[in-house]
Amino acid sequence: MKNLVIVGCGRLAEIVAYAVLEGLLPEYNLTGVYSRTKAKAEYLASVMTQNGKPCKACHSLEELLALKPDYLVETASPAAMKELAFPTLKNGTSIVTLSIGAFADTPFYEDVKKVAKEHNTRVYIASGATGGFDVLRTASLMGNASARFFNEKGQAALRRSPVYTPTLETEKRIVFSGTAREAINVFPTGLNVSVAASLASVGPEKMQVTMQSTPGFVGDTQRVEIKNDQVHAVVDVYSATPEIAGWSVVSTLLNISSPIVF
Repeated sequence: MKNLVIVGCGRLAEIVAYAVLEGLLPEYNLTGVYSRTKAKAEYLASVMTQNGKPCKACHSLEELLALKPDYLVETASPAAMKELAFPTLKNGTSIVTLSIGAFADTPFYEDVKKVAKEHNTRVYIASGATGGFDVLRTASLMGNASARFFNEKGQAALRRSPVYTPTLETEKRIVFSGTAREAINVFPTGLNVSVAASLASVGPEKMQVTMQSTPGFVGDTQRVEIKNDQVHAVVDVYSATPEIAGWSVVSTLLNISSPIVF
């Protein structure tokens, strides 16, 4: 059995925890959780413990890592990922992350790769609300590839963002156009998947990202397109809620422990 811990105890973390409870991740024990919101960690730990799966609500990353987990699932934020990456990897713990936006910082990305290799650990990038990483990597390896990413959101999802104006309540409009690196600076959590797609293909500086605001639109559309001299691939994913991201972590954990890897 592999010992698993989680940082960030919101809805996406609950999906992973319930997958353990329901036997969907039979190779893992969820031994600890940590959140800066103490009540959330305590709630998630209590659900596990009450169902016969002892789990500790930790009050710091150090306390969590002291459990000596094999894998840490990060569902918090790019800022949290930057804080936990090095101590976790040096602890001998591999990471499954949804906060891929942290890797738009190329020096940080390169340092993470170095530290992971030095400590025989890995960082697994969950697909979140998009997909097609296999074809993106393959097409980019073939050479001469270009890629672009399109995201559609409703105006309600943008009301607290720097691009919001009252006109979005009634007008469909392109509110951002730039590279994946620029996108994650404007939307620290809202465009993580564009960075993930860029890392699987042409890189954050070359991945072109467009965001469209559509009045009344619910959920997210994520469309990634890659072209080279021989291949043209489009992966188009609509999700009504963010839950697909939590399930992508479950899928990643299954792949880690499975004799057959998809």
